[in-house]
Amino acid sequence: MSIDVVDVSGHSRPVPLAREETALVVVDVQRDFCDPEHLPWLDEEARSRVWDAVTRISWLVERARAADVRVVWVRLEQDPDSPWWSSLWLRGLLDVSTATRLPLEPCLTGTPGADWFRVFPADGEDVVVKRRYSAFHGTDLDVLLRSRGITWLAVCGMTTDCCVDATVRDAFQSGYRTFLITDATTSYLRKSQEHAFSVLANHSASVVTADAMARVWERTRLSDGGTG
Repeated sequence: MSIDVVDVSGHSRPVPLAREETALVVVDVQRDFCDPEHLPWLDEEARSRVWDAVTRISWLVERARAADVRVVWVRLEQDPDSPWWSSLWLRGLLDVSTATRLPLEPCLTGTPGADWFRVFPADGEDVVVKRRYSAFHGTDLDVLLRSRGITWLAVCGMTTDCCVDATVRDAFQSGYRTFLITDATTSYLRKSQEHAFSVLANHSASVVTADAMARVWERTRLSDGGTG
């Protein structure tokens, strides 16, 4: 049996009605990406959008838990002993004359910037550590999901045009029916977010609201007599 999920453009996408086949993937809700104190260069409008997105992520996580939907957490941890040199070069965080890093690299392992921000994994929930944009790149996420029988994903987190984008693309290319939660993610530039939504909706994901996804999860819970 299946259930239809209606995206923001009014199109329906069928997914299995069995809740054990779905998971919520939460990407990079960490201080270096979300905490206003770590983002002094953002203007007030952008900081407000980031705060609102994290609030919505927290709400969505609670709805997933209430429906007994698996929540998988993804966090970036840069390895000080194995730098991502091309990223440092692109972002201007590399002194090419000495091949040393500058002190602005985000989410270094063991630093406060790598900590969760306002939302946290519950006991028993899976946590995947990544070193690059995509949650699938160089991690065991695909093996973890398949071992649990997951066939479709809802993805939220930070930021829409970077790590969420890369994760959604790889999820889709790995064979998962993939949904991007439009109000539980954001970008620092509004135009970047709008562009990411447009491209991903065309090629990699169904773009839906948190409310729409929560309603689907509740229906899956009720379909097998779950009590939440």
